[in-house]
Amino acid sequence: MRRRWWSVAVAALLAAGTLVPASPAMAAPTFKVPFPCGQSWSGQTRSDHSPAYALDFNRTDDLGDPVVASAPGTVDRVTDLGGTSYGKYVRIDHGGGYTTYYAHLNGFNVSVGQSVGYGKVIGWVGSTGGSTGPHLHYEQRLNGNDIQVRFNGGLALYWGTKTYTSDNACSSATGSGTVNTAGADLTVRSGPGTGYAAVGSVADGTRVTIHCQTSGSTVTGTYGTSAIWDRIGAGRYIADAYVYTGHDGWIPDVPRC
Repeated sequence: MRRRWWSVAVAALLAAGTLVPASPAMAAPTFKVPFPCGQSWSGQTRSDHSPAYALDFNRTDDLGDPVVASAPGTVDRVTDLGGTSYGKYVRIDHGGGYTTYYAHLNGFNVSVGQSVGYGKVIGWVGSTGGSTGPHLHYEQRLNGNDIQVRFNGGLALYWGTKTYTSDNACSSATGSGTVNTAGADLTVRSGPGTGYAAVGSVADGTRVTIHCQTSGSTVTGTYGTSAIWDRIGAGRYIADAYVYTGHDGWIPDVPRC
C-alpha cells in the first residue's frame, strides 16, 4: 500500500499548475503473451538462437493467426527484409528503452507512428525471411540489447519449450481511487502528461473511476513519483501520483490504455 505523505509546498505548486519534475528509471512494462486472450501457444527458447533470448512461438495450423502487441507503445518500425533475416517484422517502442520485435510475419496491420495497446493486432504469423516454417519470432529488448523475456513479470523458460496461455486484453475491469492533493484541485489533462491541455479539474477528496492506466510524463505528488496516468473519462487523465488506489503502481486487472 502506498505511503501517504504530503507537504504545503507540493500543494502550493499544484495550485499554481506546476508539477515537480523528476526522472527516475522507468520500470519495465507489464508484457503479455503476444496473442489474443485465451490462446495457448508453445514457446521455445534455445541457447543457439539469434539473439539468444528470443522466443519462438508455434501452434498447429498457425499460418495467418493474428499477432497482437504485448504491451502499449508506439510502432517505430514496419520493415520487410525480403527472404533474409526477420523477413517482415514490426518493432514497438514501449518507452524507457524497452522495445519488442515480432518477426517472420505474413503481413502487417499497423504503420510507423501508430499508438497501440494491449490486444491490438499488429500482423499475422508467417514464414518470411530466414524462417523454415510458420512461427512468430518474438524479442524483448532494453536499450537495443536483447533481454530475457518476461510475461506478467514472470521469466520465460530458459532453455526449453513451454506452453504459454495469453491473458492479453482479457480484462474489462475498472478501478477506483480517491484524489488527495492536500487541498488544491487536481488538474485534468486531455492526455497522459503535463504537456497536454487542461480540460478541467477534480476537487481534493473526489472518488474517481479509473477506466484504464497508461505511462506519461513523470509527476511527483502526494504518493511519490510516478509516470502512471489514470483515464477517468474520454480524453480526461489525471496523474496517479495524486490518487490513492490502494496499490503501489499499476492497479491489478485494470487495462492499460
